[in-house]
Amino acid sequence: MTVERQPNLKATDPEVYDLIQKQANYERTTLKMIASESYAIENVLEACGSILTNKYAEGYPGARYYEGNEFVDAIENLAIERGKALFGCEHMNVQPYSGSPANNAVYRALLNVGDKIMGVPVSDGGHLTHGWKVSFSGKDFVQIPYRPNQETGRLDMDEVREIARREQPKLIWAGMSAYPFKLDYAAFAEIAEEVGAYLVADIAHINALIIAGVHPDPVPYCDVVTSTAHKMLRGPRAGFIMSKIEDRYHEKYHPTSKWNLAKLIDRGVFPTLQGGPHMHAIAGMAAIFKYAQTDEFKSYGAQIVKNAQALCEELKALGRAIAGGGTETHLLLLDFRKEEFTGKDASQALAKCGIIANFNMVPGDQRSPSQTSGVRLGTSALTSVGMKEADMKKVAGWIDRVCANIGKIDEVAPQIRSEIAEFCGGFKFPGA
Repeated sequence: MTVERQPNLKATDPEVYDLIQKQANYERTTLKMIASESYAIENVLEACGSILTNKYAEGYPGARYYEGNEFVDAIENLAIERGKALFGCEHMNVQPYSGSPANNAVYRALLNVGDKIMGVPVSDGGHLTHGWKVSFSGKDFVQIPYRPNQETGRLDMDEVREIARREQPKLIWAGMSAYPFKLDYAAFAEIAEEVGAYLVADIAHINALIIAGVHPDPVPYCDVVTSTAHKMLRGPRAGFIMSKIEDRYHEKYHPTSKWNLAKLIDRGVFPTLQGGPHMHAIAGMAAIFKYAQTDEFKSYGAQIVKNAQALCEELKALGRAIAGGGTETHLLLLDFRKEEFTGKDASQALAKCGIIANFNMVPGDQRSPSQTSGVRLGTSALTSVGMKEADMKKVAGWIDRVCANIGKIDEVAPQIRSEIAEFCGGFKFPGA
């Protein structure tokens, strides 16, 4: 028997209900290829829609500023213990509202305004919170940029070391939003140790690959690791922070503090940045941390990379340029630097045909961030609904047809859109 979703909303607020249903229909008839998106599992959706939305629990388990927290304390502790077991970390904080607040909390915990940080600029695949000038991180701290090579698309760790030696940053970010290759955390750790910098990995985009063992694990090498629970992890829209317990730079940077690294991180979240945690999201995190320990989830993580590589090879066979020439992760960048049309033109044309991606700068891009020469494609969401390598060949074919017909996209879009909707009908989309 099919259970109707949101029956009360349907009865009392049909306007909101109708818009949700339209989005659900849109998601089950299009190819979700935004690299930062996936589909939350049913357990997560149920936890996030639970009575826990009602509860204020300011503080931490056993030290709340509100009464009546016996059960939410147990939920938060469960999420923490499951997360620590999943990632093998010493300490975990599950209260950040999302990835950007998690990164902000790390800054507030470890740095002073004006300190130097090393990160990849947004224009080269980095994240806003790694020191980009329009973000709080670029306004409050001094970004020392390091970049992938414009031709190979890969990081040169010797160059990273040279920059770090010259600039002496207090914190180095390892992690990006549009980098299709594996990261050498051991090399980052050597550099950070040499210059006396905190090493912080941002794994929001690649956590499932780490769990599956198809991407290096940063936890043994880093002082702090930040992440989101959504994206490929398939959890709630929330962030979390992992860290060592002891602060190796306590005497150097925090000589008057009585707190270890774990306590500094916790205080960076609450009370520095946040009030009451979102307990419904923390329950969702507990649910996804349990599921992520299964063989099924690990197979999914490995399949994400197989699908990305299959998509990449088929697009190359069709004559499409790929920034860096390939991928080792969940994403790839279509490179239109030699085309008359822009990345924005391509992403809008793809969307008309039912392929949802985003325009993105590629290494060495001469076009503006509002136009770009690239389109970022991810395979996490497609993999989460059961698609495999053979399906990626079909997807590549549609992408190629769109790119070949951008000048007359309104003519070809209805046919491609129809084919994709029919194709998606063969897969189950959680919650949609």
